[in-house]
Amino acid sequence: MNPQLAKFWSLSQDEVLRQTHSTIAGLSRQEAKQRLIEYGANTLKQKRKSSDWMLLLNQFKSPIILILIFAAVLSIFLQDAASALIILAIVLISGLLGFWQERGASNAVTKLLALVQVKATLLREGEAQEISSQEVVPGDIVLLSAGKNIPGDCLILESKNLSVDEAALTGETYPVNKFSSVLSAEAGLSQRTNSLYLGTHVISGTAKAVVVHTGKETEFGKVSERLKLRPLETEFERGLSQFGYFLMEVTLILVVLIFVANVYLDRPVLESFLFSLALAVGLTPQLLPAIVSVNLARGAKRMAAKQVIVKRLSAIENFGSMNVFCTDKTGTLTEGAVKIHSAVDAEGQDSLSGTSTQANRVLLYAYLNAASESGYANPIDTAILAYQTFDISGYEKRDEVPYDFNRKRLSILFKTQDAHLIVTKGALKNVLEICSTVEVAEGKTISIADRQPELYQQAENLGSRGFRVLGVAYRNFDGDSFSKEDETNMTFLGYLALFDPPKAGIADTLKELERLGVTPKMITGDSKAVAMSIIQQVGLPEPQALTGSELEKLSDAALMHRVQNTNVFAEVEPNQKERIIIALKKAGNVVGYLGDGINDASALHAADVGISVESAVDVAKEAADIVLMAKDLNVLVEGVKEGRVTFANTLKYVFMATSANFGNMFSMAGISLFLPFLPLLPSQILLTNLLTDFPELTIATDRVDREQISQPRRWDIRFIRNFMLTFGLLSSVFDYLTFAVLLFLLQADSVQFRTGWFMESVISASMIVLSIRTHKSIFNSKPSRSLFSATIAIAIVAIVLPYTPLAAFLGFQALPIKFLWVLAAIVGLYIFCAENVKRMFYQHIH
Repeated sequence: MNPQLAKFWSLSQDEVLRQTHSTIAGLSRQEAKQRLIEYGANTLKQKRKSSDWMLLLNQFKSPIILILIFAAVLSIFLQDAASALIILAIVLISGLLGFWQERGASNAVTKLLALVQVKATLLREGEAQEISSQEVVPGDIVLLSAGKNIPGDCLILESKNLSVDEAALTGETYPVNKFSSVLSAEAGLSQRTNSLYLGTHVISGTAKAVVVHTGKETEFGKVSERLKLRPLETEFERGLSQFGYFLMEVTLILVVLIFVANVYLDRPVLESFLFSLALAVGLTPQLLPAIVSVNLARGAKRMAAKQVIVKRLSAIENFGSMNVFCTDKTGTLTEGAVKIHSAVDAEGQDSLSGTSTQANRVLLYAYLNAASESGYANPIDTAILAYQTFDISGYEKRDEVPYDFNRKRLSILFKTQDAHLIVTKGALKNVLEICSTVEVAEGKTISIADRQPELYQQAENLGSRGFRVLGVAYRNFDGDSFSKEDETNMTFLGYLALFDPPKAGIADTLKELERLGVTPKMITGDSKAVAMSIIQQVGLPEPQALTGSELEKLSDAALMHRVQNTNVFAEVEPNQKERIIIALKKAGNVVGYLGDGINDASALHAADVGISVESAVDVAKEAADIVLMAKDLNVLVEGVKEGRVTFANTLKYVFMATSANFGNMFSMAGISLFLPFLPLLPSQILLTNLLTDFPELTIATDRVDREQISQPRRWDIRFIRNFMLTFGLLSSVFDYLTFAVLLFLLQADSVQFRTGWFMESVISASMIVLSIRTHKSIFNSKPSRSLFSATIAIAIVAIVLPYTPLAAFLGFQALPIKFLWVLAAIVGLYIFCAENVKRMFYQHIH
């Protein structure tokens, strides 16, 4: 970092431009390219070249695996080098398998995230260009407007009514006004009114600034580097953690008991230790991180094919378990193409009649205001400009006070041939509050206090017909510049009546959401009359509405009760959206919120699933977990289904790890106390674990029954525990049946016992996957081709392996053919019983 720029807020604009080797016209493309190489990408998380190595090492970071490796190496020097090498080889293969799966998933997600990059508007060679924020470099000239993220630490070169939200950096609740100046070098962070910082965003106004620092050199970068903040855990991540702790408790208790018992029975200590550790590996869901990553990444790819981009993989489960969906109406419930119906004067005459000169002037002044504003483009101004064209060559724009979400209005100063005129348009209430008079006829005005009830009633009448209403006002003015303090003593001229028709087929889409167990709720700043009109048109049954003013009077406890039965929130202020979301969450819901505006960021953060759209402002897109490439609820419905498919397939692995695998290891631990030899050698336990993992790696490709995605699903450790106890004990029954056959029918010695038990253990654990993957009968729900093929392949490997040259090396030997027939009968009976137990389990236990 250039030390001369350490306190850039105390330097002049010319000095900062000189120190950054930049100009007011921006950098050249070639210079920007070189600086990107020099300074690196503008991100707080720089990509490390060693990431693949770290991912590989992470596969072996489990304490149990590390102890097992240490014990295996120790045994090389003490006794059985061959067995120890087998153990090490199997651990390595298992680790490589997990690494390959996770690396593929990571690469797939990186490609998807590139589709929703946040961009900055920069001057390059004097031309405004949209460039990825990660490619911003020191010396770039950035153009800012409402809703834009600040792409680095910057010095303001010029600004107009600039207001910035710095809460993420300073904790300041209210937006801060910013302007160009030179400050003291000792000015604190919150006092640097001439500077802009990464991690903050523009609330209102416009600015041009020079980027001084990027990435980790920014103030935000230094803070994040110190704190190393990580996002809050989703419910999915909490569920995984609880499941992991649950299995770890079971594993530790079992392993300690088995080790102590084997030592007590005078078994070799090192062999007993290795056996106990191998059992722990068999019980521990080693591949759970890899399988979860693969499942989520594959789910993200399927969702991307349906125009849903997942920014945070763990949000997929929350998306699937979402049971309340909150959204604005514009563009989701409605077409999003706002159109002008008419202008209406203060007497109630509209422009369609052709008899009101005031109504025609409402259209003219609205056109003037829309055509001259310099803030961000919005659909209302587009609609005004498209409705009717006026010759405004006689009006010269002199100044502007941009729209912001506190004032909710936009004012522009014009100079005409003989006067100066301020024209204001905005939300009706916010326009009326700055008016002292109302024009009732050409050139005739009266005090607004005499007419205010009638003015609001006319707006209510328009709203009940489904029209959104804006107010238009004006005043004469002296001077070529003005500020928001001059928005006073204005004259109300009339209304603009806008309409945004409901989307075709939206009623069917909302019904589909409800069939999926998702309750839609509308949160809008529009009037209650407009909101209720739209709700009735889209067919939501028995709409219950709550207005922002009513919400303000409710305590948090009362609101938590009201939100459950309310599906329309109208006349809502931006800061009330977050309160509604939090109340819904406290009421026990998993809440999704779709927002695309400047004032939606806090609600997006508060929701369990923050959803935005590709066309959203930067701050909304940045805050979202999921981005829709099209603002269409049909896209959302498909995304919800895919989220549930992903979660269902993840749970299948959990059920496998807690049924056959657990049963096999539990049986092995128990029988080891009664046999004069170990039922399986440590290397054979690890081989069993490795082989049974192969079919489970194909889970992400499996089909999911319609019933499994018809309703939201959430983690339920109690249900998983019941499932484990039921199917784990069932598995153990057939394990002990196998032990009886081996010991009493075949009179097996230690090698034959291990061979037969290995074959039964692998085949039963693989085949049971085909049963427990579905609530239905095994004959009524077909697995994916990959899962079925992998299961059959592993079963064949388990049968053939003892008859190959590798058998002796692994401690196996060929068994009589009659055992294979008995084995087939045991596995077949196991599957038959599992099907019947499954049916009773889902009927009575859950």
